[in-house]
Amino acid sequence: MIFFTWKSMSFIKRFKKNGKTYLAEVESQWIDGKVKTKYIKYLGKEADGKTILSSSVSNTTIESIKLFGPLLLLNHLAKEISLSETLGEYGDEILSMVYAHCLDYKSINRMQTWFERTDLNMILDINGLTEARLLSALDSLENKNPELLQKEIFENVQKIYRLNIEGLIYDVTNTYLFGKKCSLAKHGKSKEGRKGKPIIQIGLGVTQKEGIPVFHKVYDGNIHDSRTFQDAITYFKEYRIKDGIFVFDRGITSKTAQIQIKKIKWKVLCSFSLTNRLKKIIKTAIKRKKFLDIQNRVRINKKNFKVIKRNIKIEQLKEK
Repeated sequence: MIFFTWKSMSFIKRFKKNGKTYLAEVESQWIDGKVKTKYIKYLGKEADGKTILSSSVSNTTIESIKLFGPLLLLNHLAKEISLSETLGEYGDEILSMVYAHCLDYKSINRMQTWFERTDLNMILDINGLTEARLLSALDSLENKNPELLQKEIFENVQKIYRLNIEGLIYDVTNTYLFGKKCSLAKHGKSKEGRKGKPIIQIGLGVTQKEGIPVFHKVYDGNIHDSRTFQDAITYFKEYRIKDGIFVFDRGITSKTAQIQIKKIKWKVLCSFSLTNRLKKIIKTAIKRKKFLDIQNRVRINKKNFKVIKRNIKIEQLKEK
């Protein structure tokens, strides 16, 4: 009588799925009088005639950590509004600085090190990023018209995201500088109370509903807010935004600004400085004793205010 013994041996099996070739280690076993294939482990796949092996996470060593996820999100948003193309030849280099500022702000001379910690070379398809190239990218912006550039960017954003621009909010702030080479930096009243340092003014207009920037502009540090606002009104006119509403504080109010706003047919919600004329209106209202009537009370949060309407005339304008 002759006995046969079956010794199973593993081998690599190729199988195709969705047009791709995958590799797995299998072995043949004799079960119930039949030869059956038993799966052992997945090995990888074939691409261009070469084997790409897969390994267990437990056998993997970490050589470096790359910043990837947040960059993909930022780059997706930039692509949707065609930001790199709008910025021109150095669009990708400028975007790399924008991403760095959003995620982990670094100065120009440290950008190259930060860049190596990311996968931006694949995301933006730029290699060999140097400080000199970044500086050239910044110089390229100097040759562009900033008003036209940000208008084009905003129009792309408005088109893609269908922004509601019936209301816009504009404000001005300032920031101080330590350096002495900025031609716009002038000595003025710092909102942070920093004395002896030159400052610059920054005006920003955003959509009321979404808070998306419409435009911004930098001014000399010694220019009053009301003057910067008059300049800003011309931008709103160029953007052809209708039925807007300006909300600003008393530091921006001026006769010229009110007249300009009226011309573009916008509404205004603002405060005025407590001038002698305004004091007279208030005193007259108090004397008539109608100012303190219950129907004039308006509650906002936990505070009560007395509110009355009065007609006011500014040059040829009649408002309430």
